[in-house]
Amino acid sequence: MNYFEVFSLPEKLTVDTAALEKQFYSLSRKLHPDRFASRPAAEQEEALRQSSLLNDAYRALKDPILRTQYLLKLQGIELEEQSKAATDAARQSGGEKKQVVPPELLEEVFELNMQLQEMRMAKQMGEDEPELRRDLLTAKDTFDARMLETQAELENLWARWDKAVDAGDQAQKTSTLGAMVALLNKRSYLRNLVRDVNEALE
Repeated sequence: MNYFEVFSLPEKLTVDTAALEKQFYSLSRKLHPDRFASRPAAEQEEALRQSSLLNDAYRALKDPILRTQYLLKLQGIELEEQSKAATDAARQSGGEKKQVVPPELLEEVFELNMQLQEMRMAKQMGEDEPELRRDLLTAKDTFDARMLETQAELENLWARWDKAVDAGDQAQKTSTLGAMVALLNKRSYLRNLVRDVNEALE
């Protein structure tokens, strides 16, 4: 049973989160441990398993980004690993994390990496670089704005996916999945850039 099935929902990306929350608490009460205290151990274990599945499903479906990532996973699509955990693990191991720069960001990312390197060197030397700090803050504002644009584009794709599901349009679903993957990877990359700037400015 997948997360959508737990709540008897179609595999669509527009979800009534208020109704989802109400259903979650209703199902949670039915699976509360007190209801199974006098039941056989096997039934108690099954209730715990279902409760765990319910919690995982609610956690994923209530958040639109996690919901999208889960839907992609159901479709057999794995996103590029661009999480903070992957970044930290790569740093600790001395390796490099798989991360593809979105083509439209190449020039800006190259310039930003140069600025970040300069800021790190300045901090190591105990020097203050007001102009460089201003440039990094400007870059952060730019990437924050890009994040908002990406969110709006994703919302359009969610609506397109739901429409394709209703129409049974497989070609539209396939093209929408590809577009969502590209945008989610771009969003993840932008988040990492903003985090790197914040760390450099600390």
